[in-house]
Amino acid sequence: MLVRQIFSFVLFGVLAQAKYIVPGARWLDTDGKLINAHAGGITVDKNGTFWWFGEYKIEKQTEGGGVSVYSSEDLATWKHHGLALEPIVGHPYISPNKIIQRPKVVYSEPLKQYHMWWHADNSSYGLLLQGLAVSDTIGGPYSFVNATSPLGNWSQDFGIFTDYKDGRSYSLYSNGDRKEGRDVYITSFTEDLTGLDKVVYRFNKFDLEAPTIIQTEKSYYAIMSHKTGYRPNNVVAFRADSLAGPWSQPFIVAPLNTRTYSSQSGFTLRIKGKKKTTYLYLGDQWDSNSLWESRYIWLPIDIDDKKKTLNVEWHDVYDLDVQSGEWKAIEGKTYYGKDAKLNGTAFKQEANFASGGTIVTGIYGNDSSVTFEGIEGTGQPQWISFYHQNIDDMGYGDQPGGTPDRIGGTWQLRRISSVVVNDDTSNVHTLYQRDTHKGILLSSPLQLTLEKGKKNTITIRGLYNGFDYKGADIDRIVVYPPEK
Repeated sequence: MLVRQIFSFVLFGVLAQAKYIVPGARWLDTDGKLINAHAGGITVDKNGTFWWFGEYKIEKQTEGGGVSVYSSEDLATWKHHGLALEPIVGHPYISPNKIIQRPKVVYSEPLKQYHMWWHADNSSYGLLLQGLAVSDTIGGPYSFVNATSPLGNWSQDFGIFTDYKDGRSYSLYSNGDRKEGRDVYITSFTEDLTGLDKVVYRFNKFDLEAPTIIQTEKSYYAIMSHKTGYRPNNVVAFRADSLAGPWSQPFIVAPLNTRTYSSQSGFTLRIKGKKKTTYLYLGDQWDSNSLWESRYIWLPIDIDDKKKTLNVEWHDVYDLDVQSGEWKAIEGKTYYGKDAKLNGTAFKQEANFASGGTIVTGIYGNDSSVTFEGIEGTGQPQWISFYHQNIDDMGYGDQPGGTPDRIGGTWQLRRISSVVVNDDTSNVHTLYQRDTHKGILLSSPLQLTLEKGKKNTITIRGLYNGFDYKGADIDRIVVYPPEK
């Protein structure tokens, strides 16, 4: 047993009750600002408070924004504490023109410090290093220490795993895209968490990235993403009884061709509550056209150690109690596109994968629309999920260097629709509708305020996404009750 305590992946109960978690929504902090902490991880301190560290993305700047930090008691309400690691102009590793990706934080008991590790690089990915910064307090600020190659190897996408049984921490990293690389490593840290000790296992030539590990009483599951840039893909997992292996063949963790509900892997969290242990998948839904507006896909994981299976479960809205460890899906009322009123070029088309065998398509610009009528509201803000199909860019799979459907096509990854409640065109909401596989329906959420009663209408039209005015095909909408 190592003489240090690690709080990165396990929680033994705090006092707060969670609000709803809505994957893919525009998550706001307690100041009402968009949460900006991408490709990050969560550390739990000694008081049971969650601390979320992630890449801070700046508009029109792809990299080098630093590392932001937020805190929460319930995984749903987040307070911003600024930048935990701030870029320094002219610094060889953390200047604004350098890469600071996938930050993770662990506590070094021997040194009584919090240690932040990340993928440190230049803009051409020519360094492939792991950066280290330290702080006496979990929220920072963190001071740069060094950037090193892990035991002489390369390091690209980065993660950290802490074994809750013995407290030992491990560095998880892919070693780049070169022919000599394309592996993923599990490497143990030294006891004081200032460097690496030895390689425990190598996933040889699977050509995956974004590694994270979730641990149960009997198994380890390593979850990884395919290398598709900012495009989502079918995330896979491996299973083993020991970190040293042998590990299973990889298997897909979500329904095929949902591309893990339009996300990539990034982190996993184990919550040991008083009544139940819950596992969460914390994925990223990147937006390559506006990285600062990328969203977060946090979902429950169903693990069956007897069957040796792991499945990431989709729920539009769910309520998590971090004290008990219990969660429940919220039930909503569904309204179908086949019953909606259409205008302009919008029309209903046969689709055997859609609700009632019908989907609404042809939504283009402001002159065509689909209107759902007779919607019941409460007079309070409510989450509404819009189930859609958007097949603009399908034609690539999970392989690196995939290309769009059409010759000379441009990656879009999302359409945008306008949403208006009760014909109030002075208040237009924008709905980002992520790319889907052909025949696959995914949902995008908006929080809207409907009038109390059953006479509300919701109208959807197409908006310009930088390339075209198409709105996604609409299957149905689901209206959820307000948070209690």
